[in-house]
Amino acid sequence: MLRLLDPERDGPVLHAIFGDEDCCTYLADPATNSVVETVRLLKKWNEGTEETTWAIVEEPEGDALGRATLIPRERDIWEIGIMLCPKAQGRGLAVKALGEIIDDGFDHLGARRIFADIDTDNSPSIRLFERLGFQREGVLRGTWITHIGERDSVIFGLLRSDNRVWAR
Repeated sequence: MLRLLDPERDGPVLHAIFGDEDCCTYLADPATNSVVETVRLLKKWNEGTEETTWAIVEEPEGDALGRATLIPRERDIWEIGIMLCPKAQGRGLAVKALGEIIDDGFDHLGARRIFADIDTDNSPSIRLFERLGFQREGVLRGTWITHIGERDSVIFGLLRSDNRVWAR
């Protein structure tokens, strides 16, 4: 399901996400214009999270179908994020990948809280994190200035003591 992300290897395939305007609607910047730009972006984002950024795969050495990451924010608090290629959506891969990442965060990284910062209009992501048992904690107004304007964030959080609904 997961292997560590390699921006050089995975960038060309992940350009299906990061080069797609619809996929990038809720990112800070618009879609990349080339594979080279996608690889450069993935390298930048990977700095400092090389051990907690993964390619989502169906086979250990298979092509990346998405990217997921845990970013350390404060002591024992991590932010989680995920993006899947359009062709991989709707198959349950996000729930499986995030469940594995959350388990790793709580069980091996010592996280006590994991949160997601989601654009208030990003309904598919909101539904995904609700399905995983994350609790809506509140809305932060005007959090991001993006290529589509000033955006609000809804914060979803999960505590180590919360039920792990994906493990059922």
